[in-house]
Amino acid sequence: MEPILYQRSSNSDHRGTVSFTNELDLNKAVRTYKVTNKQIKTVRAWHGHKLEEKWIIVEEGEFLVCAVEIDNFQNPNKEQKIFEFNMTPNDGVLFIPKNYANGAMNLSENNSIRYLSSLPLEESIKDDYRFESKFWDPWSKFNPNLYE
Repeated sequence: MEPILYQRSSNSDHRGTVSFTNELDLNKAVRTYKVTNKQIKTVRAWHGHKLEEKWIIVEEGEFLVCAVEIDNFQNPNKEQKIFEFNMTPNDGVLFIPKNYANGAMNLSENNSIRYLSSLPLEESIKDDYRFESKFWDPWSKFNPNLYE
């Protein structure tokens, strides 16, 4: 399975606008957290999970969000395809399947990105695989200021 970007839709009338993502199923989501970066072009990558699934929503600003399927968690392939999504609050919800690593870089000063997770924190910590932020490098073309 590959990452899926569920498009956001909206309807407007004289009262205002209602935005929605009707195709999205969040039955597996059990927790959420929000990340805001102090410095523009901060890379936070790569966080992988064998079991955990993620849903990503940009709430403010613009982000480059990337995902890579992990073929071997002990010795991953540096040549794996990188799925890149340039996202704003208008873009909907990005689903990251299990067996993927993900990362994000804010491309705007004012920014926030929300993550929903399929595992409680205690289980997520046991399923956490970290890879150096430049192991796969879709970031350098944007001249990042900080790698985490």
